[in-house]
Amino acid sequence: MIDSLIISFQLSLMTTVILMFVALPVAYILAFKNFKGRTSLEVLVALPLVLPPTVLGYYVLLLIQPHAWLGQTWQSFFDSSLAFSFSGMVLASVLYSLPFAVQPMQQAFRAVPRAWLELAKIQGMNLKQTFRHVLLPASKGGIWVAVALSFAHTMGEFGVVLMVGGSMPGETKVASIELFEMVEMQQQSDASILALILLAISFVLLSLVYSVNRRSSWVSS
Repeated sequence: MIDSLIISFQLSLMTTVILMFVALPVAYILAFKNFKGRTSLEVLVALPLVLPPTVLGYYVLLLIQPHAWLGQTWQSFFDSSLAFSFSGMVLASVLYSLPFAVQPMQQAFRAVPRAWLELAKIQGMNLKQTFRHVLLPASKGGIWVAVALSFAHTMGEFGVVLMVGGSMPGETKVASIELFEMVEMQQQSDASILALILLAISFVLLSLVYSVNRRSSWVSS
């Protein structure tokens, strides 16, 4: 149980860190830029919200198998298989949790008064300075929500990580998979403890989300 929880925490932490770097520019583009293909990009980002996890896991598995281009590239650089590995689970988790990082940031960026951005431009700030000194501080509530949701969503993943990583103890068996196997083997006592731990983690993270949202609404008002 402890090993699977540690793997889940490691997966959630790594996925969340990567998502912060990936989601920030995507959220900025979707919030402020109008371009051909914008709707397609929004659909692709939001697709994991409605796509069955096993379907996404299946396509990721096809992409990273040893004979696929990504799998071959990974094998040549790291001399290890990307399929049924922790690294493969990270890739799948980043794709699966992407909307939970992008959408809160996008909404937070759109909520920033345009007058603040215009004032920054008048004061001679370039895009990088405006992003760092105006947009990020004004959107920190949405960013923290994105962090909490990304972490919580990754902690609860099952179908995607099972398809891509399998269930190798100490390597790819996350807490949600171990809980499922405990129920299958009728280990009700252990399953209850693990389920309670995961419930507590989800409750704490969602409490953080609502707390941040409430504080952000007070500040804006």
